[in-house]
Amino acid sequence: MIRRISPCSDVVPTVTPSIPVSDAAPLKTDIPVRLNVTIIVTQLAAILLCCYAAAHTDRVLSLAGLALAFGILMNSVYSIIHEAEHAMLFPNRRLNDLAGAVMALFFPAPFHLIRQGHLGHHFRNRSDDEAFDLYFEGDHRLWRYLVLYGILTGCYWIVVVLGNVVFLFFPFAADKKYWDFDRPSHAFMESLNPSYRRLIRLECVAVVGLHAAIIYFFHVPLLNYAIMYFGFGFTWSAMQYVHHYGTERHVTRGARNLRLWEPIDRLWLNHNWHLVHHEHPTVPWVHLPALGSTTQTQKRGFILWSYLKMWRGPQKAKEHVENQYAGRVIR
Repeated sequence: MIRRISPCSDVVPTVTPSIPVSDAAPLKTDIPVRLNVTIIVTQLAAILLCCYAAAHTDRVLSLAGLALAFGILMNSVYSIIHEAEHAMLFPNRRLNDLAGAVMALFFPAPFHLIRQGHLGHHFRNRSDDEAFDLYFEGDHRLWRYLVLYGILTGCYWIVVVLGNVVFLFFPFAADKKYWDFDRPSHAFMESLNPSYRRLIRLECVAVVGLHAAIIYFFHVPLLNYAIMYFGFGFTWSAMQYVHHYGTERHVTRGARNLRLWEPIDRLWLNHNWHLVHHEHPTVPWVHLPALGSTTQTQKRGFILWSYLKMWRGPQKAKEHVENQYAGRVIR
């Protein structure tokens, strides 16, 4: 079992799932605090610069370029959020969660909701509860295609953003009984911790207030804002299953390491070292390349080719893999 020992005695133990993995040597788990602070400050400044640009852009090509740049930037922001989800952004848990919540406002999504979704993903990975590339006897095949192609085209990000509206005005919709038609959604709802509901709703209010303020004070046209943000939404959604498509149906080994372009891989905080992350979910981002280079022989594939392969659609599966953590509520 991997368990990160906090360097500070007053820190709440990590909530990263303790999943069995094999370790031949002690893992480096020191958090690059100063570097993380520098990255966050730079990201916030870049976000505001993009919002300013969106308010002063009226050409189609300029908007397209802004959407692409914003997509690259915000996937880096998500990588910071991801570190916070695993309690690896800052050693102090309160500061870690506060920073994660602030950065998640720009996603825009409530941190304590997407955090539960991501940690649950580490429990459910490649089981029947989260096999988006497969369908089984008795499944609604058309629905399974719609789900996968929704991931590939940015619709998944839209669903996450709409979660702000759902949790603010229709919180009853998070009851698992309404999601029996879709096993992954049912499993996600089942894992949600009810003790976070009030905090999630407060974060949803903050999301709405922040983005209304940005649009108002920067005088950003709504269409420009939507185009800029969908540049992020599309790329983020498209990558959410690319590291898992067609991999071994195993909770930790069911992932792959990919690459895009080294400067972007670094900007995305080594997120494409995804198999390494799933096997060692308590290791901060700075240590993943060295760890992967010494412990794995798997060749890193090109992420765009892996993305294109996903358009083949979900494949029929006969083997069932049960989620051994089913019913477990995220702490």
